[in-house]
Amino acid sequence: MNVGTAARRSGLPAKTIRYYEEIGLISPVRAGNGYRDYTGDDIHRLAFLRRARNLGFSIDDCRQLMALYRDRSRASHDVRAIASAHVAAIEEKVRELQSMRATLQKLIHACHGDDRPDCPILEEMAGEIS
Repeated sequence: MNVGTAARRSGLPAKTIRYYEEIGLISPVRAGNGYRDYTGDDIHRLAFLRRARNLGFSIDDCRQLMALYRDRSRASHDVRAIASAHVAAIEEKVRELQSMRATLQKLIHACHGDDRPDCPILEEMAGEIS
C-alpha cells in the first residue's frame, strides 16, 4: 500500500511516516517502480510507534522499544527499565512545571494589574527582583 493508505491505517501523517523511514525506524520495501510499499506489518509497527510517541517516549526510546518488541527472547525487565526511566523524567518535568506555576502565581499576585508602569512580572524576567 502507498504512504497515504499507510497514514490512514496507522493514524500518522505521511510526513511522519517518511521521517520514521529516513531515521531508520521503519523500512518499507520498494516496489519495482521505486515507490514505498507498506505491508500490514509496517502498519502495525507504525501504530506501535504512534502509541509510544503519544506516551511521550523519545525517538531513541522508541528505537529501543521497537527492537525489544521484535526480540522474542527479550527480558521484560529491559522494557520496564525504559518505561521506569521515562516515568522518572515525567515526574521531574511535573516538578519543574509546578515550580514554574508557583512562581508565576506569586508574580501575578504581586502585580497590581492597573495603569501603573511598574510590573513585578517583567522585573523578575529582567532579573531586577531577587
